[in-house]
Amino acid sequence: MRWTADRKGKIEKEWSMQDCLLEGLYRHRAGRMLLKPLLSPHVSRIGAKVMDAGASAFLIPFFIRHHAIAMEDYELVSYRSFNDFFTRRLAEGARTVVQKPEAFVSPCDSRLSVYKVDDACTFSVKHTVYTVESLLKSRRLAERFAGGFVWVFRLCVDDYHRYIWVDNGMASKHYRIPGVLHTVNPAANEVCPVYKENRREYCLLKSEHFGTVLQMEVGAMFVGRIENGPGERMVCRGDEKGHFAFGGSTVIVMTRKGQVVPDGDILRCSKSGVEVKVKMGERVGRKWRCF
Repeated sequence: MRWTADRKGKIEKEWSMQDCLLEGLYRHRAGRMLLKPLLSPHVSRIGAKVMDAGASAFLIPFFIRHHAIAMEDYELVSYRSFNDFFTRRLAEGARTVVQKPEAFVSPCDSRLSVYKVDDACTFSVKHTVYTVESLLKSRRLAERFAGGFVWVFRLCVDDYHRYIWVDNGMASKHYRIPGVLHTVNPAANEVCPVYKENRREYCLLKSEHFGTVLQMEVGAMFVGRIENGPGERMVCRGDEKGHFAFGGSTVIVMTRKGQVVPDGDILRCSKSGVEVKVKMGERVGRKWRCF
């Protein structure tokens, strides 16, 4: 069971048959044995080929109806395959990226939780404790984010799966960390540290307004492809950074101490274990000195 809130404060329970199945698989030994082959990148590659095939397009109408996707938000085009639909683009004007210098924006449509990093570079997601070092595979880099915030933007299958840069600045090259492909559903995170075990990719952004910001994409079950644009270049807030292929995935953003503070509603909900639904480009925090 998980709880989500909108920006107006309305809280609702989210639960599905998929959640029930995943909880059963992750919480029981027999289920975890069944899961093992599904976590392999090889299975992800096979899944990608199936979803890229033209025959997969027959799934699109069912998916739209089942998830009540508002197709008026997207470009009016014909889709060649399910993955072509899954990586669809928004129609012009469907999202607004807040450009106020002090506004820290969401990189994607998602459910957002924010966690404070302590001086020992650890933070806790539900009952799972993470170290920033284990997430980044670098103690030196982890120490730069002590006292800052980790912003976890969890994308569901019905979300828009393209994501943007959160500010203007100079982007580094992309660093890839190999791993398996757990689901990012909260049912899995309560049992195992999915974010430090899953395949992931990150870069550093020397941003114009928020110091050094880390943006990381985390792959998930049946999501073998994290497709980012080129690194080592100047980027602008709102420019597309990349997209995920089929499945639920996560974008993790890290901000340094004294740079950004999350909006009050997001902090309160996160402390209560409630995810907040956010849209790409909307404000989720503010420059620290603005308070």
